[in-house]
Amino acid sequence: MGKPFCVGLTGGIGSGKSAAACLFAELGIAIIDADVIAREVVMPGEPALNTITEHFGETILTAEQTLDRRQLRAIIFHDPVQKTWLESLLHPAIRQRIITQLGSALSPYSLLVSPLLLETNQHTLTDRIIVIDCPEALQVERAQIRDNTSAAQIKSIMATQMSRQKRLHLADDILHNHGNLADLHTQILQLHNQYLALIP
Repeated sequence: MGKPFCVGLTGGIGSGKSAAACLFAELGIAIIDADVIAREVVMPGEPALNTITEHFGETILTAEQTLDRRQLRAIIFHDPVQKTWLESLLHPAIRQRIITQLGSALSPYSLLVSPLLLETNQHTLTDRIIVIDCPEALQVERAQIRDNTSAAQIKSIMATQMSRQKRLHLADDILHNHGNLADLHTQILQLHNQYLALIP
């Protein structure tokens, strides 16, 4: 039995990664969500949270002793050194948990959903890379509605992400998400059948 076949799914903020992942899940595909794992590795009792607390101090915790993600984001957004320190702590822990989940997936192939798939070494765990894409104005509009935040904030997040052009250049497959859900479903069904045919 070889390594399980894994497809990576990535895209910028508001591009529709969650919607696409749900449609793959409806086809019976195991979803490994790097964002969910990133939250799990800093839960109370996890070694990473203890290390973060030792590094930044108790003020990084909420009254319930959970990680104050908003405060942490504010620190690392303005301090590249602290951002690098945090990434060097969390990325290996996240990667290890992804590998564990991929190994226990029971579907014909797995879908690794990650906003940082191409920016980190997570893409090396995949056999194919899907980029879900839509015009940047639509990204801003969707993310504003979802996160109830300003266009300026969304654009500042987009500026820290890989450019749309570079992401598309690195894709094996592209999902065009500027239409409706039915259109996205049709594209995903085509890719699903393609991947089933690729599995040895």
